[in-house]
Amino acid sequence: MSLVVAKFGGTSVADYNAMNRCADIVLANPNCRLVVVSASSGVTNLLVELTQEAINDDGRLQRLKQIAQIQYAILDKLGRPNDVAAALDKLLSRMSVLSEALASQRSKATMDELLSLGEQCSSALFSAVIREKGVNSSAFDVRRVLRTDSHFGRAEPQVEQIATLARDYLQPLLAEQVIVTQGFIGADDAGQTTTLGRGGSDYSAALLAEALRASAVEIWTDVAGIYTTDPRLAPNAFPIAEISFNEAAEMATFGAKVLHPATILPAVRQQIQVFVGSSKEPEKGGTWIRHQVEDAPVFRAVALRRDQTLLNLHSLQMLHAQGFLAETFATLARHKISVDLITTSEVNVSLTLDKTGSDSSGQGLLSEALLQELSQHCRVRVEDGLALVAIIGNRIATTPGICRRVFEVLEPHNVRMICQGASPHNLCVLVAESEAAQVVKSLHQNLFEGA
Repeated sequence: MSLVVAKFGGTSVADYNAMNRCADIVLANPNCRLVVVSASSGVTNLLVELTQEAINDDGRLQRLKQIAQIQYAILDKLGRPNDVAAALDKLLSRMSVLSEALASQRSKATMDELLSLGEQCSSALFSAVIREKGVNSSAFDVRRVLRTDSHFGRAEPQVEQIATLARDYLQPLLAEQVIVTQGFIGADDAGQTTTLGRGGSDYSAALLAEALRASAVEIWTDVAGIYTTDPRLAPNAFPIAEISFNEAAEMATFGAKVLHPATILPAVRQQIQVFVGSSKEPEKGGTWIRHQVEDAPVFRAVALRRDQTLLNLHSLQMLHAQGFLAETFATLARHKISVDLITTSEVNVSLTLDKTGSDSSGQGLLSEALLQELSQHCRVRVEDGLALVAIIGNRIATTPGICRRVFEVLEPHNVRMICQGASPHNLCVLVAESEAAQVVKSLHQNLFEGA
């Protein structure tokens, strides 16, 4: 069997009608036997609010009621089948217990279990929608197979264990029924619930596809594929029919919200093609991401990642010395910080950090402990309110005239950092967030619209 794994995001499973459309997409493809779902739209945000220390009892009860309303509205449309109603009641009750427990004792493990309940609700409901259409389906607890470490909030998948467990416990079920499971969540060796970080449902789908040697992963969202840039910023942006793994990885890393940055990694390892399309308008097609593509233009897209932090480190110890960068990166590694871009001078290092990479509970990257540790061997300055604009394409480092075209557009703007040369697939600039939209629009006009 040529297995296809389909993943549906929050807006795709927002309500009964949305789930119904997605079930039709699944059943239209006989090879689609494994479905990975996010929490219904709005539920994860409400759960995150329940994890916040400042929330009071009234606020907690209000959010629990809102979550219940979203889920029960779908259950009502299904005619409240007893088994699904019982499962949903149990999950919502657990939600209340965990949120109350957090009010008295803060625990990242408890936060992760609480945050996982949105996906558990939507998987129970979605499998019921498929059964309503006369097809055998059941919800499968992904924690049985998606093994991770115990880094709650941003757990690291254990790929070899996932492959073994998925083949033992998940694969035998796929021949007889459509299995619906949860994205975003896993479990450590002790059985404790973990989460992969915000946006991790795409990653879950790709990890399971890799483990089961699937032929394709379908990412169904609310847009018809990957565009040359965000159409809200550049109205003449257009969808891309096909892109390479390398280009897609750059786009995901540098802000293309339609695809989670980690998703592409398992697909690259096994050369599994990835499709991105709209669950609202599947007839419009979408974007295929493949190992090899027929057309590889110099300019493929312009990506934008907002809410960036620039970390400036100054130390005279750097001057004609060794070990400063090693010590700096060791410190960042201890605090689980991943650096995006870096520029250096004789006594300064500037690093960009992606604040959207905070953990599932919304906790930021730059903790006070990290800043204090860095301050022991250098002067630290943090700049916020920045945005990263990346030009994605092919042969960017070796094609003459690229910088001239880009810098003409950037002339009116204050650029805080420029990075180019490390990859043939991108050229990145850091600008003020207030100017980012105009920079993207101008670059798109210049590079893609012949302006």
